[in-house]
Amino acid sequence: MDTLDDMLSMLLDGAVEVLDISPDLHDSAVERYEEVGTWLAENGRPGWRIYPQGSFLLGTVVRPSTPTGEYDIDLVCQLPLHPDSTTQKLLKQRVGDQLAAYRQWKKNQGHTDGPDSLEPRRRCWTLEYPGFHLDVLPAIPDERHPPTGIRLTDKELWEWQRGNPRGYAAWFHKRSELSRKILEKRHVNVADVPTWHTRSPLQRVVQILKWHCTFMFADDTDNRPPSILITTLAGRAYTGEEDLFTAVRSVLDGMPRYIEKSGDEWWVPNPAHEEENFTDKWNEYPERREAFFAWFKEINTTANELAGMKGKGLDAVFERLVKSFDHGPVLRSYEKYAEHMGTAANQRMGATGLLSPYATGPRKRDHTFYGQHSAARD
Repeated sequence: MDTLDDMLSMLLDGAVEVLDISPDLHDSAVERYEEVGTWLAENGRPGWRIYPQGSFLLGTVVRPSTPTGEYDIDLVCQLPLHPDSTTQKLLKQRVGDQLAAYRQWKKNQGHTDGPDSLEPRRRCWTLEYPGFHLDVLPAIPDERHPPTGIRLTDKELWEWQRGNPRGYAAWFHKRSELSRKILEKRHVNVADVPTWHTRSPLQRVVQILKWHCTFMFADDTDNRPPSILITTLAGRAYTGEEDLFTAVRSVLDGMPRYIEKSGDEWWVPNPAHEEENFTDKWNEYPERREAFFAWFKEINTTANELAGMKGKGLDAVFERLVKSFDHGPVLRSYEKYAEHMGTAANQRMGATGLLSPYATGPRKRDHTFYGQHSAARD
């Protein structure tokens, strides 16, 4: 018989699996950006390259709560230029011109798998495809932070912004592998399993936290805590737990320790670029700091209440989960869990923890479609 932690781990894992990008769509996105990168390398100047960054590279993608539900794939288009030889505006236009030429080439060739549109954003160019879009961020090497540091364009800021997405990904995957070390001790050859096809507990924890945050701030995207901040704090707090719900509670317990404050300044450094502060906006916009702590209090309360539901049964756990998470994914995970228990999905788990054949199952409440607006993009 599963324990409460087992039940919660399976329900949460099953729910975020619904929100995760499918292998087919993942492979389609990879094919598209690799083709774009190859075309730019062959038709731009030597040394042009495109590579993923953000949640797609980290393996923490969660479907956004927008009307289309499009996945956002973040890419870097890096040119081998020195900052003295170009400007942010020129760099962005140069990349945009090449992307427009690529899109026209696809049309001229009669290909039907090209991007539907190309749109400029604050920092990037967006290529729209069915089911996802590619946000292509122009960048050049950051000579102060070799070999993986980059300088970024931003039409609203005069100074070049700096980042290190590949360095950050290396740090995050190293944190994720804390649990893989445990698996290796059990003689599981994790090297034979593609990274995409097996999520680490840390990757799932981040997906759960981002999912909850997106749901909570569906109608207030301006103040929604950024996923990079949540990911960083979770990565620092993770200590190798294998059980998913145990990992969630441990991470939540440890996250506040990595939020620094010196005088009036809040600070959460980028582990791959210590000069970058992921809470710099808190100092300028205190409402964003308040929003983060409101979210943290809510998710922590949710986790604590779920942990206290021993003996309450599957239906009660379901009802508590849908107070804080999307109804649809939780319901599908419930049905999958019921199947796992070897019974029909319309049966209820009794107070003993066993599924009873006399109950009717969770009530299906009408789904409220939150976030009926376009997602904010850079």
